[in-house]
Amino acid sequence: MEPPLLPRESGQFVAKQSQYVSVEEEGVRKVAEMLYSLRGSDELSASGWKTANPLAPSPTSEQAFNWVFVVDTMNFSFWPDEETRQCEVTFRGTTYTGYMTLCAAITRAMEEGVPITDPKFFSQITVEELAHILRSDNETPMPMLQERHQVLTEGGRVLLQHGGSFQNFISRAKNDARKMVELVVEKIPSYRDEAVYQGRKISLYKRAQILVADFWAIAAARGETDIVNIDWLTMFADYRVPQALVYLGALRYSDALMHTLKSGQLLHSGDPREVEIRACSIWAVERIKARLDELAREQGAESSGINSVLIDFYLWPYAKQHHREMAHIPIHHTRCVYY
Repeated sequence: MEPPLLPRESGQFVAKQSQYVSVEEEGVRKVAEMLYSLRGSDELSASGWKTANPLAPSPTSEQAFNWVFVVDTMNFSFWPDEETRQCEVTFRGTTYTGYMTLCAAITRAMEEGVPITDPKFFSQITVEELAHILRSDNETPMPMLQERHQVLTEGGRVLLQHGGSFQNFISRAKNDARKMVELVVEKIPSYRDEAVYQGRKISLYKRAQILVADFWAIAAARGETDIVNIDWLTMFADYRVPQALVYLGALRYSDALMHTLKSGQLLHSGDPREVEIRACSIWAVERIKARLDELAREQGAESSGINSVLIDFYLWPYAKQHHREMAHIPIHHTRCVYY
């Protein structure tokens, strides 16, 4: 089979043929106008990364890059089987759920003296050791422990084979965001987030792209060499940002899809409905970015300076902050290692 379409092209390809999800141009314009009013703020900058995730180590710390690798490698499938029974991790007096349980657990392990950011350690970690690191406050464990163990040890072995740290490994891509994503996808199987839609192989590369974006955010916070080609990255297609896009009117689900999601039906990875939700989210954000640039040109600027990564960096915490208001919009449920 021919190589997969790249994420941006995949989003456009799927959106043109989508049966269950549509990109709504009126909503796209409204979101763009909202974001345009925030241009230049910390909310729409790479520097906002640390603010959005206070559990991450200081960007200037030695462990920052490897911390990001460990967390992003296990960054998938946090939704609970039952809303009333969630994995919880309390750290420094705050109780976290969802993705933040992983961040809290990894930073907690570091404070306990566990060398969790050292590839020599996490490439050989046992399932039992990882279970202790990711332990929950209650009887509900973090989902997919075996899969998290598999991808973490796999990723650690790859780092040891290529320079011994994430920074050394990714340096082979010469500070080019596209080459970074391609390197990660080529060398680490769990990052190959691909599917077949209407007979065409596509890619979404959620975790590979967010890994590179987080690397960019740390480098930017350190004042180090700029990453080129960062605008090549798309948004990171998960289950939370699509919900925000529907809430804001940039995406619309068909009645049939909405009924399916509200019934709690599990969608398998690669299901056409699941692919459409994720790929149309990518294309909706591309349309938002294009409208932002139009607004900037109307004001005499060449572009808005707001890329897809920054839009995602804004929308994900927005979804968390407004989760009560958008509770009537169901998220889709897919158990997989890709998001």
